Amino acid sequence: MTAPAFAQSSSVPAAVSCLFCKSPVVASVVDLGKHPLCQSILTAEGLDQMEPFYPLHAKVCEQCWLVQVHEYVRPEEIFTEYAYFSGYSDSWLAHARAYVEMISERLGLGPDSQVIELGSNDGYLLQYFVGKGIRALGVEPAANVARVAVDKGIPTLVRFFGDATAHSLLAEGKRADLVCGANVFAQVPDPNDFVAGIKTLLKPEGVVTIEFPHLLQLLDQRQFDTIYHEHFSYFSLRTASRIFEANRLTIFDVEELPTHGGSLRIYARHTENVKLEVTERARDLAELEKAEGLDTLERYQRFASEVERVKLDVLSFLIEAKRQGKTVAGYGAPGKGNTLINYCGIRQDLLAFTVDRNPYKAGKFLPGSHIPVLDPSAIATEKPDYLFILPWNLRKEIMSQMEGIRAWGGKFVIPIPTLEVL
Repeated sequence: MTAPAFAQSSSVPAAVSCLFCKSPVVASVVDLGKHPLCQSILTAEGLDQMEPFYPLHAKVCEQCWLVQVHEYVRPEEIFTEYAYFSGYSDSWLAHARAYVEMISERLGLGPDSQVIELGSNDGYLLQYFVGKGIRALGVEPAANVARVAVDKGIPTLVRFFGDATAHSLLAEGKRADLVCGANVFAQVPDPNDFVAGIKTLLKPEGVVTIEFPHLLQLLDQRQFDTIYHEHFSYFSLRTASRIFEANRLTIFDVEELPTHGGSLRIYARHTENVKLEVTERARDLAELEKAEGLDTLERYQRFASEVERVKLDVLSFLIEAKRQGKTVAGYGAPGKGNTLINYCGIRQDLLAFTVDRNPYKAGKFLPGSHIPVLDPSAIATEKPDYLFILPWNLRKEIMSQMEGIRAWGGKFVIPIPTLEVL
């Protein structure tokens, strides 16, 4: 069981260097125990093989307030072959389409413009730029995922992004009017190198937009399951601003988004480009974060005990359902779901199976728990009493798709921020 926040073991934890400012990092946010890589989905042949488990312990730097997870596994081992495909969520595709319409109009993008997306996945976003006749290039390290984008006719460079990659593209004559990325910033172990690459690649009057889950929401909504090894960092606006400023880029605007349980979309430009003034909403959000104490250690101290309460509530529900002879199935096989399942110690005796629309995952097994992943059609066949929604950020989409469970009295279960049975 996870110890209360900041409880000390018999030995003092070793300090690691902050991913951004290189200061020693020892202050705990939450220790979730040991976990497998959350996207290392298993085949039947792999069930009898040894699985590596790594400590999953989020800490916060008391100098720059970057929340981070120690790099136990090189990014090449995580992302070269990846199980996450963005294009299987209808609501995420709608979000991407709306962004393309908005940003194209806001920046006046056209056929002569160049858009470069970092962490472009399966082309879920760039397909809409291509459809508008805007030149687009994706940079995506996972070859299996990038292949899907290439098959859609979306130029994609299979490579990790950083300053070296940016200079390589620059040498080929590529500079961007818009650099964009969604849910990629957390996945880079060297945020300085990543942002330096953006600086290199951006045209003098270009704009960068980056979306990431908001640290304030993670803390307020107990979103501990968004912590996993593939996410090295967790950002507030203030900390992101420090990283961009250190690399001569300025965040001049920000939007608060409902995606992924509450995200930010930051807008940045070269610090030298003073034509784009810092907006009032960017200043207001920075002040809100300060008022909420995100630059104080005390703000992080209660998180671990709140996470433990979620664990106890989830296990109490599953155990009581088992005692009553009820069946519980999962929906989805996301990274966050594996963090929750392995932290709570859930196995097939409590969660019979889960389903996923991604054919890459269906027919395989979740890492650590070995819970089988089936095609969504299994829900209608097995008729579980409860459907436990693991990607709770997509609850509306999933409840709409699975409305048919009401026919046999089935109910939905949402674990975060507090357990709900609907």
